Amino acid sequence: AGGRKNGLPGAGFTMTERTPLLHYRLSTSVNESELRAAQQKQQKKLSTFFGVVIPTLLSMFSVVVFLRIGLAVGQAGLYQAIAMYVVAYIIICMTVLSVCAISTNGALDAGGAYYMISRALGPEFGGSIGIMFFLANVCGSALMVLGLVEAILSTFGVPEATSHYQVLPSGYWWSLLYGTGIALLCLLVCLVGAHIYAKTTFLIFVIVIVVLITVFISFFAVHPQSITLPDLKPNATGPTTANFTGFKLETLLGNVWADYTVDYTTQTTMTFATVFAVMFNGCTGIMAGSNMSGDLKNPSYSIPRGTITAVIFTFIVYIMLSVLVACTCDRLLLQRDYSFLRDINVWHPFVLIGVYSSTLSAAMSNLIGASRVLYAMAKDDLFGKALWLAKKTSRSGNPWVSVLISWFLVQLVLFSGKLNTIASIVTIFFLLVYAAVDLACLALEWASAPNFRPTFRYFTWHTCILGIIGCAIMMFLINAIYASASIAFMLLLLLLIHYLSPTSSWGYISQALIFHQVRKYLLMLDVRKDHVKFWRPQILLMVSNPRSSVGLITFINDIKKSGLYVLGHVQLGDLNTLPSDPLQAQYESWLSLVDHLNIKAFVNLTLADSVRHGVQHLLFISGLGGMRPNTLVLGFYDDCLPKDKLIDPSMSSTQLDYGEFGDGKVLGSQEYVAIIADAMKMLKNVVLARYFNNFDRAQVLSPPSCTPGKRAVYVDVWPVNLLRPDSCSYVDTCCLFLLQLACILNMVRDWRKATLRLFLCVEEGRSVRGPEEKLSQLLKELRIKAQIHPVPWDQQVALHWQRQGNWGKKHFPSNATRVSDDYLSAVNKLILDQSRPQPAVRFLYLPRPPADTRRYTAYLRQLELLTQDLGPTLLIHGVTPVITTDL
Repeated sequence: AGGRKNGLPGAGFTMTERTPLLHYRLSTSVNESELRAAQQKQQKKLSTFFGVVIPTLLSMFSVVVFLRIGLAVGQAGLYQAIAMYVVAYIIICMTVLSVCAISTNGALDAGGAYYMISRALGPEFGGSIGIMFFLANVCGSALMVLGLVEAILSTFGVPEATSHYQVLPSGYWWSLLYGTGIALLCLLVCLVGAHIYAKTTFLIFVIVIVVLITVFISFFAVHPQSITLPDLKPNATGPTTANFTGFKLETLLGNVWADYTVDYTTQTTMTFATVFAVMFNGCTGIMAGSNMSGDLKNPSYSIPRGTITAVIFTFIVYIMLSVLVACTCDRLLLQRDYSFLRDINVWHPFVLIGVYSSTLSAAMSNLIGASRVLYAMAKDDLFGKALWLAKKTSRSGNPWVSVLISWFLVQLVLFSGKLNTIASIVTIFFLLVYAAVDLACLALEWASAPNFRPTFRYFTWHTCILGIIGCAIMMFLINAIYASASIAFMLLLLLLIHYLSPTSSWGYISQALIFHQVRKYLLMLDVRKDHVKFWRPQILLMVSNPRSSVGLITFINDIKKSGLYVLGHVQLGDLNTLPSDPLQAQYESWLSLVDHLNIKAFVNLTLADSVRHGVQHLLFISGLGGMRPNTLVLGFYDDCLPKDKLIDPSMSSTQLDYGEFGDGKVLGSQEYVAIIADAMKMLKNVVLARYFNNFDRAQVLSPPSCTPGKRAVYVDVWPVNLLRPDSCSYVDTCCLFLLQLACILNMVRDWRKATLRLFLCVEEGRSVRGPEEKLSQLLKELRIKAQIHPVPWDQQVALHWQRQGNWGKKHFPSNATRVSDDYLSAVNKLILDQSRPQPAVRFLYLPRPPADTRRYTAYLRQLELLTQDLGPTLLIHGVTPVITTDL
């Protein structure tokens, strides 16, 4: 547009060659795939039982199974305790179903939940959740280490009247030393690799199962007895013993209903919410198996089966233990001694061994999980060089640097000593991760992408929503302040990664969701329900060379009024003679142009044997459903020299790759006018834009304070067919379309301060008041604010009639091809004289091309004379009604 006699698409828009780069990328991908396959062959992969079932079971049991069963039943009663477990497991089962669905929808790599979320929701969401999951695992490992230290010191380090094993000194530094030793033990196991970790956890699993069996046997084998309760705080009074009664109906009935009292360890009154939060901690280990995804033989097979098996097994154990406890232990014992399982066991040290083993296993599980998440994020280069060291692996594929970094952070957390507050944050972080997994599965399901076809089908979008709601409720139930802070932290990370991380090649679920919704609403957009009240311009702007069309492209963006805006380009050629479609390689550069100019536009390119045929293609096929162009905008066919407006002095020309600069002539005047006639036949409004090659929107709209002496911005409108001096009607369809476009421009935020000037052509000697009042009333009805300027034009009309001679007013031809050059020059001078101060842009009436195609060249010359030296000008012809006075 606006080029040198190439007001339409033309040659010279070549793109940089991308084939070698594509070949390089493909080669690199193949090499990386081969290397990864070779590494995987060297690794000793884990089975479902060792890699998923055992880690998940141990993480879900941890110390809750031994030290918190009494709390749940003693405070909430059997009915509410069972209800808590049912609700908790419903929540985690919704997430488990989502995990199973995503993990069976293709190859799964290292990173577990992070990998699932990042590949489904994109790098921003995946990266922010990945960091939180990593921190949760680090803090979780430290919590378990400190929990194990406290458990050891409670038996071997704290002087008690009933204890005879005080062999370990206690204190902050001693606790830190013990914790460091346990963390080093976990580090050694994780450094050797996943295979040794699996063997270690299997040994711990065997110990925990044996202890559990002894616990179940103890309920039946141990005789009723009185158990001494732990000492209360100084000056506190209360019973010192409680009873293990064995199976008694009276005991069961006493434990059925809730009886919330003060927790003897924290001196706070327990409620349903606080008991539920404590108990729910025992259900948050469902990702332990997923974290090992990179070390499994077949992640898509193992994760669903192993996780579901572990969840069902732990649920059965928890329910059975709750029932047995309610039947055999009186309420006082459950409320005042959380370690009562040790006292009623057939051999007391069994429970201690179980507590130590399960806690150590959970510490190792969190440490190795943290290292795998960190390694996965490092591989994805989300944080650039910040994590490049974490990519390093051993020959067997163990990410030993990630393990060391994770251990170091665990060690730092251990310095804080007591972590009661962080315990709540860790649980909330885990719940946020679970909610994100549910969200990822929900997004994939709602997007209806053909490639989302997991082999695990026992889920729906309803289960995903239930999982998200359940996790959100639990987060705020545990601690509303921490939950809000965690969500804010996640959103902050999301924004940082969005602006700092490189573009990924994983695909964006947002694009699939947008496509799904757009398709649905496009089908609902029924063209049969169109009404003039809701008309808006939907523009197809034909661009020959974007480098010389920046001014016009940005200006047309202002008058689209939230309508469709399409940049069209025709490349001459015949596909039969070409090896491939030459347009495919150009799309990326055109889209980069749209981004660079910050406009809201689509791009349509076509290949044709002539420009006219190409424009016809685009007018026929551009858009979808009710979103199709109704207005064609062309650059004017003139001799103006094009100027490259994409040259940035601070950048080399290669950095702005939007095509080469050229001004070749690719169509003649006859074809140009034929395009205008074609568009009108297709009932498209037509706009010809002249002198926009030097248009600078920022300079035109700059406020007066920035430019000393600068006057107000004006937009001039001449709603009369100047090629038909006998026609003085201001209310035909074309005039109203002219007014509508000018009004739309004036409604744009940056153009609101512009003043519309409407020029009313009148004859001297006649009263101006009548036509002016009539026009003023019309503007009032149309809600258009404009200044009306009457313009006498008798002298110009006289020139016309002198030339016409015998034609006479009555026989004036309909297409107005007989106006003289003198008349056109006079009208051109009239427009220039009336335009003081100079307007930013002019809107003129564009008459139809003549019916006789032999007069196309003369018609174009008339338009050229009419608009000579007028500055940025739009010649506009409307073919459909666009304005209404109805409500």
